[in-house]
Amino acid sequence: MSATAEQSDYPSFRHRIRCCRDGYLREVLNRHQDVIRVKKEEVALPKLEVIFEKTLEISNQHGFQAMSVRDLGEATGISMGSLYSYIESKDRLLDMILTYGHVMVNHALGIPDGLQGARRRMRYVLRTHVYLSEVMQPWFYFSYMESRHFDRDSRAQTMAGELRTETLIHELLEEGVAEGVYHVSDTEFTAALIKPLLQDWYLKRWKYRRRKVSVDDYADGMIAFVESALGHEAATAAQQSRGVMK
Repeated sequence: MSATAEQSDYPSFRHRIRCCRDGYLREVLNRHQDVIRVKKEEVALPKLEVIFEKTLEISNQHGFQAMSVRDLGEATGISMGSLYSYIESKDRLLDMILTYGHVMVNHALGIPDGLQGARRRMRYVLRTHVYLSEVMQPWFYFSYMESRHFDRDSRAQTMAGELRTETLIHELLEEGVAEGVYHVSDTEFTAALIKPLLQDWYLKRWKYRRRKVSVDDYADGMIAFVESALGHEAATAAQQSRGVMK
């Protein structure tokens, strides 16, 4: 999916992401066709979706290391033999799941060409990331919490994904400083401070659920806080940012 200029509310964003899901799964299928023996897309894509969904569900409850292929087979209703025709091994399954998430993130965070101005572009990226981590919360939680158990290659893939988002924020801060709308002396460090604000939404959902904070409430408040810290008057900016992609 290439991000469009219409991502102004969460329900429509979620609908667009779900409509593009087959495309993301197809990319995983293409990248891992050396081990996925089922070649018919109409068969393979739904199976991959349920395999990924149940893997994340089990892992976020009990841990990826503790999950066996037998556990996955019972959860998906797919026989052991059929599972191995898709995943080959748990290590390869992990690689596929990370690929799936990174494909979605990279596509969704693409800034529309017509969106001008660092401030509007930053609002777009921050709100889109919050929306995306709401749609993909199990994957974001998994990639963060399980990364310490990953092998070197998978851990490097996860770290590279996190740094890509941070680098995007850093570049937008640089643009904003050049335009005179942001006033920070160390844009790289500031980007590193903003990243945990994005992570808090998907790592501590219990806290915001208890406080009845919606996904838009969080995005509004976080954007207002960031813009205030960057030296921009944010009294009405957060609410206005809901229309930044229009």
